[in-house]
Amino acid sequence: MKLAILKEPSPYEARIPITPDLVKKYTGAGYQVHIETGAGMRAGFPDKVLQSAGAIIVNDAAAALRDAELLLAVHTPPKETLMQLDEGATVIALLDPYRNGELFDTLNARKITSFALELVPRTTRAQSMDVLSSQANLAGYRAVLEAATLYPRAFPMFMTAAGTIAPARVFVMGAGVAGLQAIATARRLGAIVSATDVRMAAKEQVQSLGASFIMVEDDETKAAETTAGYAKEMSEAYKAKQAALVAEHITKQDVVICTALIPGRPAPTLVSEEMLKTMKPGSVLVDLATSWGGNCPLSEKDAVVQKHGVTIVGYANMAARVPADASALYGKNIFNFLELMIDPKGPIIDINWQDDILAACCLTHEGKTIHPQFGGAK
Repeated sequence: MKLAILKEPSPYEARIPITPDLVKKYTGAGYQVHIETGAGMRAGFPDKVLQSAGAIIVNDAAAALRDAELLLAVHTPPKETLMQLDEGATVIALLDPYRNGELFDTLNARKITSFALELVPRTTRAQSMDVLSSQANLAGYRAVLEAATLYPRAFPMFMTAAGTIAPARVFVMGAGVAGLQAIATARRLGAIVSATDVRMAAKEQVQSLGASFIMVEDDETKAAETTAGYAKEMSEAYKAKQAALVAEHITKQDVVICTALIPGRPAPTLVSEEMLKTMKPGSVLVDLATSWGGNCPLSEKDAVVQKHGVTIVGYANMAARVPADASALYGKNIFNFLELMIDPKGPIIDINWQDDILAACCLTHEGKTIHPQFGGAK
């Protein structure tokens, strides 16, 4: 089976869905791995390293796609790329189906079987395939490093002959995977850390990492988590109470890390402009939700800006700022996912449509949209 890997077209994307170690695994299993030249350069995997692991390096995307049965990518490939695939090929990537309606027409026109990795269910069996969690871990870590670099003071306490430097105060908003890693990283750097979340289940997790937890606790918070483990969108009344609590707390913070996302919905506003005006001069806000509108209305996607004396970091793809490790985790997630649908005797694609993970992720097959959430038959 021919497997194709192309350069990611976005200038903000340094990841690649394969590493030299994974090339060895694929070729050992009988795959022919064709990689467009330069595809791994930004992740620290030059052509010669991938080639020595067993990959076939080709000069352009057309050569990689020719006769390819399987295309792996980080993000949705451009329409012109998909149209070059043979009919019946399989594509696995973060396909952004919530905002990419035209994608379905292209996939169906080429009768492509497509799997959107952001739809991998949050179940025990699917943990090793959960790309959102693996990438969010790195995003939370990197967010704190970005903040520490831009914050004009030190994070830990220093006691010197010249005087004592107080530790930085870091406030993490949203205690999912990214938020918990941000808490752990900030604590390792010596900061005093607090966090908030609408889910009661997050309280114990936050406190176990040595951070204090603040939230408005009422009847609504008892049902604030979906069966998939994500936060639900709260009522306007609850949002108002939570905002008042945050507004008071944020005035004392040096760094704020915003991580709140609701799958398929615009990101909730957590820090208003009025709140931002009350933050200390020189403080830093990192917004990890800018790809979905941002948790602060003054954040700018893929930019660092100064507003009201606060530095706002809006990198939408924070995991890509740790590209080698992000690629390794993402690539292993895909490799584990493929094991569900590949006959090892081939390798050939043999999809078990009764498998709950595959069924949850498949968007299109044989020229039809089959995912019920996006117009397929229920």
